[in-house]
Amino acid sequence: MRIIAIAIVGANGVIGDGERQPFEIAEDWARFKKVTHGHPLIMGRRTHDAIGRWLPGRTTIVVTRTPESVELPRSGSATGHAVASLDAALELASSLDDDVVYVAGGGSIYEQAWPKVTDLDLTEVHSEAEGSVSLPPIGADEWVEVSREPHDGFDFVSYRRR
Repeated sequence: MRIIAIAIVGANGVIGDGERQPFEIAEDWARFKKVTHGHPLIMGRRTHDAIGRWLPGRTTIVVTRTPESVELPRSGSATGHAVASLDAALELASSLDDDVVYVAGGGSIYEQAWPKVTDLDLTEVHSEAEGSVSLPPIGADEWVEVSREPHDGFDFVSYRRR
């Protein structure tokens, strides 16, 4: 199973301030929707709360210390689960899709998942971001860039673990 971390990241590695991401780029949201559609999506409670809704067309798995406090979706267009650990989220995700699972943050979830992540799907913004939450470092000894799609002010970039 491929475990893909997906994020929008500033030139300084910042992905947010603990409440929200620093950039709102329409092309990024459209691409996020397209590539994650039909696949399990793992995120932390704060990231889920920042999005503000269950995302249709994919199964969202929220990792939280209090899974019983998460109100699960009631509509048929979105599916969601809440679990107490990243390992439980990955186990559930693999039972739903044995090919691909996306990890969508936040910082703690990326950090926990990093040793297991096989691929990165990033929107790399050309400007620095304000915030205290960063993506783990992408070292050339560990990651190889496999594609880059330039845009005005940002690039869509894919990496694969060496």
